[in-house]
Amino acid sequence: MKWSPHFILPALLCSASSFAYGEAVIDKTEASPAIEKITVEASPTANTLPVGTFDSPVSNLEYDPRVDLQSRNMAEAQADVTIRGGIFENTGFRVGSATLLDPQSGHYFAEIPIAPQMLTGPYILTGADNALNGANSSVGTVSFSWKPISTGGSVSVGTGTNDFNLQSLHAGVSMPLEGAKDWKLGFEGEISHSQSDGTIDNGDHDFTRASGRVQLAGADSQTDLFFGSQDKFFGWPNLYTPFGVNETEELETRLLMLNHKQNYAQDSNFEVSAYYRTHDDHYIYSRENPSAFEAFHKSEVKSLALSGHHAQSDVFAVNYSAQFIDDSIESTTLENNFTSRKYYKLSVLPEYKMALEDNKQLTFRLGAAFDDTNRDDSELSLIGDITLNTQNSKGFERTFYLSYAEASQVAGYTAIGGSDSGGLFRSNYNLERETTKSLELGLLVDEQTWQLNSAIFYRKDDNLTDWTFNFDSSSARFANPVDINTTGIEFLATKHFETTEIVASYTYLHKSENYGAADIDASFYALNFPDHRLTLGAVWNPTDILQFRIDNEWRKQHENALRGSDDDALFTHLTLKITPPMLKNLFITLAADNLWGESFEEIPDTPGRGEQYTLSATYSW
Repeated sequence: MKWSPHFILPALLCSASSFAYGEAVIDKTEASPAIEKITVEASPTANTLPVGTFDSPVSNLEYDPRVDLQSRNMAEAQADVTIRGGIFENTGFRVGSATLLDPQSGHYFAEIPIAPQMLTGPYILTGADNALNGANSSVGTVSFSWKPISTGGSVSVGTGTNDFNLQSLHAGVSMPLEGAKDWKLGFEGEISHSQSDGTIDNGDHDFTRASGRVQLAGADSQTDLFFGSQDKFFGWPNLYTPFGVNETEELETRLLMLNHKQNYAQDSNFEVSAYYRTHDDHYIYSRENPSAFEAFHKSEVKSLALSGHHAQSDVFAVNYSAQFIDDSIESTTLENNFTSRKYYKLSVLPEYKMALEDNKQLTFRLGAAFDDTNRDDSELSLIGDITLNTQNSKGFERTFYLSYAEASQVAGYTAIGGSDSGGLFRSNYNLERETTKSLELGLLVDEQTWQLNSAIFYRKDDNLTDWTFNFDSSSARFANPVDINTTGIEFLATKHFETTEIVASYTYLHKSENYGAADIDASFYALNFPDHRLTLGAVWNPTDILQFRIDNEWRKQHENALRGSDDDALFTHLTLKITPPMLKNLFITLAADNLWGESFEEIPDTPGRGEQYTLSATYSW
């Protein structure tokens, strides 16, 4: 499904194929040389900052109606991000043109040591857009782009319940190059730290992130060189097992990335991304008795990716994407079947535009994607969609689309590369390449003050790798293949008033599954989804001094034999921002998460997060 940005100043509408949510950005690349186009992107959540730590690329996704975030401790500790009823390994995280892969497990896909101030988005890619641009992510991709660097910065400090404390510093400078017209050199850096005793017993955390980049930007190009480092320690009862123990993880993630995007000719562009990522994981099954079971892993990933849009004329263009990934892992316990793999992805999606009467445009896209690894069979997948877009001079835009997309991926090393006969996490050497086929019909309506995004979809997943549980076994999880058919409906509406913005959504999911086995009592992931989910967010500015932000999420979760809590839950994130008029550039924030003390288990038999209240102050320049 394509989710749209909403209003553009000055009165310039973006194309129907470019849909996003995020912060306001200035985009000069698609406007005429004489006009600066300012795109105001609507946010799917009212709050943009978390309550229990510093913000990360996954912050507040738990209130985002486009995804379902299932967290352990909190989203920034360990986040399983799912889209449309998929599981965490079906979701990719893309920066620039490259998908950031972790070979051990999709649990660590969201370990991205990049300050969110450096990124746009997130864009949620599904259907044909995911099949075109995603890599080893068969259902959806959370995609980010690098922002232009601007001069300025901020410093924040915070305190709160559960002995919480926070410190964060971010600064950037952009300066024109002498003797080089339209060229700027930028530097940006950030360092953040937070720690607390946790919202429940044995739920403590200690996080640190440092990131920086250098940017060279011209009228038609932007080049970024980035390095980020993130160290995290956190604990949680039943973090990955349902045996009533206090588990811990210590993670170290390093990311070096070079990205270049270039506009050329008329409505043509390409982007090249290369990265080197390392991720170290130290897992302890019982913090009271570490020698009972612990595991050390170190994964290494190198990747080169290219994507672009080449317009041959006003009516014909080619969209393309390619990525090569080379990964390896060193493991003390969980991986012993194979410890390295190479991935290849190439997708081509030509498009043809046809102008119709009454400001209507019909766009056809039909192409294919090819996936392969040096250890698995290859797969050729069909991609296509038809879009009818209507606009008028009063700012009204309506888009109908019909999309069909196929995609595939392979299982992570923990699922296919460990022991298949015992231990806490039991692998399955018979897992095959997973394939997904999805069909969806959507309607997007965009007026000056309100928007509606809606879709109905059907997805067929074959050989999906799920983790299951058997009450009679000593193993915590089994990797098992499952065939699942998923039907879903999505609605998202936004409305802008003079002093208030409201975002509301509803999603419905229905699944039918076939594991082909009788010894499965519960599913941790594939059958952990909400049958019904509602979100309601609002931003209210009663005065120049006060601002209220609230996000609410209600869900009715599918019944699960492992879940010890109720199947329904209501979460609320409330923020009061105070901007004292006598203290320029300073604001104070009072925030509360899980306001009602909900104890819902987002992952079956893993305790849910508790209440958190914080007070913070931020000075910006």
